[in-house]
Amino acid sequence: MQPRISLLRYLISAIGSQLWRCRLEPFKRLALTLKAHWQGILNAFGSRLSNGSVEGMNAQIQAAKARARGFRTTRNLITVCYLIGGKLTHLPASPYGTTCRPAAA
Repeated sequence: MQPRISLLRYLISAIGSQLWRCRLEPFKRLALTLKAHWQGILNAFGSRLSNGSVEGMNAQIQAAKARARGFRTTRNLITVCYLIGGKLTHLPASPYGTTCRPAAA
C-alpha cells in the first residue's frame, strides 16, 4: 500500500509543478487546487472508500423527480425521497381501491 501512495505522491507533485509552470491561468488554478486538497487526495487513494451507493440513491431520486414532473410542495418531494431511499419493507396497504378487474387467465 505504501509504494502505491508514494508513487501517487510523486505523480501528483510532478503534474502540479508542470501545471504551475504553464502560462494558462486555468491550469495554474488547477495546480493550486491540487496543492490545497493534497492530503484529501492522498487519503482518498489510501482508504479505497467509494461513494457509489450515494450516487445510486441520487440517481433513483432524480428519476423519481423526472417521473413526477414536480411535486406540489418540497415536503412531498422529501417524503418521496425517504420512500425511495429508505428501503422500507412494511408499508401500509393503499387506501385507494383498484377499479381494474384482474385479467382473465
